[in-house]
Amino acid sequence: MSMEELFHPMQEPMILAAAISIVVGAVVIVAGLTYFKKWGYFYKNWLSTVDHKKIGIMYIAVALLMLFRGGIDALLMRAQTAVPDNGLLDAQHYNEIFTTHGLLMILFMAMPFVIGLMNIVIPLQIGARDVAFPRLNAVSFWLFAAGAGLLNLSFIIGGSPDAGWTAYFPLASTDFSPTVGNNYYSLALQLSGIGTLMTGVNFITTIIKMRAPGMTLMKMPMFSWSILITNIIIVFAFPVLTVALALMMFDRQFGTKFFAMQDGGMDMLWANLFWVWGHPEVYIVILPAFGIFSEIIATFARKNLYGYKSMVMSMVVISLLSFVVWAHHFYTMGHGVMVNSVFSITTMAIAVPTGVKIFNWLLTMRHGKIQFTTPMLYALGFIPIFTIGGVTGVMLAMASADYQYHNTMFLVAHFHYVLIPGTVFGVLAGYHYWWPKMFGFRLNEKLGKAGFWFIAISFNVTFFPLFILGLDGYARRMYTYSESTGYGPLNMLSFVGALGLAVGFALIVYNIYYSWKHMPRNEKADVWDGRTLEWATHSPVPEYNFAVVPTVTRLDEFWFAKKEGRDITAGTIEKIHMPNNTGTPFWMSGFFFLAAFFAVFNLWIPAIISMLGVFGFMIHRSFEKDHGRYISVEEVMATEKNLRGDK
Repeated sequence: MSMEELFHPMQEPMILAAAISIVVGAVVIVAGLTYFKKWGYFYKNWLSTVDHKKIGIMYIAVALLMLFRGGIDALLMRAQTAVPDNGLLDAQHYNEIFTTHGLLMILFMAMPFVIGLMNIVIPLQIGARDVAFPRLNAVSFWLFAAGAGLLNLSFIIGGSPDAGWTAYFPLASTDFSPTVGNNYYSLALQLSGIGTLMTGVNFITTIIKMRAPGMTLMKMPMFSWSILITNIIIVFAFPVLTVALALMMFDRQFGTKFFAMQDGGMDMLWANLFWVWGHPEVYIVILPAFGIFSEIIATFARKNLYGYKSMVMSMVVISLLSFVVWAHHFYTMGHGVMVNSVFSITTMAIAVPTGVKIFNWLLTMRHGKIQFTTPMLYALGFIPIFTIGGVTGVMLAMASADYQYHNTMFLVAHFHYVLIPGTVFGVLAGYHYWWPKMFGFRLNEKLGKAGFWFIAISFNVTFFPLFILGLDGYARRMYTYSESTGYGPLNMLSFVGALGLAVGFALIVYNIYYSWKHMPRNEKADVWDGRTLEWATHSPVPEYNFAVVPTVTRLDEFWFAKKEGRDITAGTIEKIHMPNNTGTPFWMSGFFFLAAFFAVFNLWIPAIISMLGVFGFMIHRSFEKDHGRYISVEEVMATEKNLRGDK
């Protein structure tokens, strides 16, 4: 590839502006760290950390960055279609933007946000001092970060993926997509997917093996249950994506014909592999949100969660059904009546356990003393909006009706009505709820509530018109349309709603700045009068989480202990074993990034050399003698005294 082809995207003014902003931002960060002499602190406390809480914070920081990167893509799409015959974006640029928007929002915003909250909260909720494999946890994050960086680099060097976030063949083949964009797709998703698979193994082990004494599975908080089930789905689903992406790379870069339409290949093989992973992926990002809403609704209704066992069972049933519905994504691609009928029935069946959860949340709030905090507003807003998404999902589940809905904006509206309230509202609720655990102070409630109302109202203004446009025949992926279609007014209304969403998310960012400067730091550890063990330790949480690991005798042990005047963290303090920090995951992921970047452009010699660097770190770890360290009793007591504010 020539230098002109390599940097061809830079000829676009907006891409050039993005490239300049990235360079300027990087220079500012480097200059700031240098001026304030913070390189050592930054490396020691963040780049080389294995502390699950700091890793969780870094996941969330990247997720917020990707939220705004994907949000800009969404604004550009809505701006392009706001008026007929618009020339803001050409067809190629529009294809790249809606492809990267989908990838960023699902895999690089929703997933890391969920995993970030999981990292911060799960060890605390189950009374553990760390995750089962702290170093593997760091490798997971840095591989994800490498994948995110690689995908975003495509926007500037070589061109972004342009075959849709599902990358259907033959559109994603070199015949129809000859640029390196879809090479970025296969390798960036491969890197982050391997990291996610490692996370799945890590957290299943953590939850199964490291729960506090007395905490049986049926005494676990609902968020911990949702994460256990989610990670089981990850371990079963993500290997399918790994194989599919490897075959995609072979087809595009080595001339194989797995997904070709000739020489024995089968383009529908990609669709099947993608959705065998892709539909469980929907529940990977929604089930944790269900767990978050369960915690928040119980906390702010001042009642125990109604129907605990049925809530657990409904999540188990949803996880099983999630693996037997994938073909509903391509009813229109030539299946027979029998196949479509089977997948139609299994798809509609998911509505039953989901409905159980909705009614359990409503019954939890019945006769409760509800507090309308920011997290609770997101939980309350989720229920009616998600219900609209669910009902339209049942409409789409009917194969015969789906022939009319499938390629229209009706479907786009449906999945946004599922994913935004079901995931974005969930992670934002959890983000506000657990913020004090991360930083020791609350986010400002007035700004938080203002952000919620902007987002909730603007969301409906943005996406409800798409239902009407879809029923009127407006097709997905159209980058322009003529005035005679009559689609202009509703598209303009949708664009106004998108601007409102941008204001809502801007308020979330401003809230961080405002709260950091002005919110009091002397908040008590149990700031929300919570029910679960994470509120039994200090805010912010010390490195070792609990000076004395609590003993659990029932569900919501911390809540009952408070009512009975017991301190569940009282006991004899002993020295605490903790892992050492290490920079190996960071540097190893750097070599992974270089190997993937060179592979994108078929530069195999530097790619192989970079992989040798990865293997070098693995070999070094095999012979490394690092058994961790102990925090002495005196140091623990001094930390506890300081966090309690004792003099």
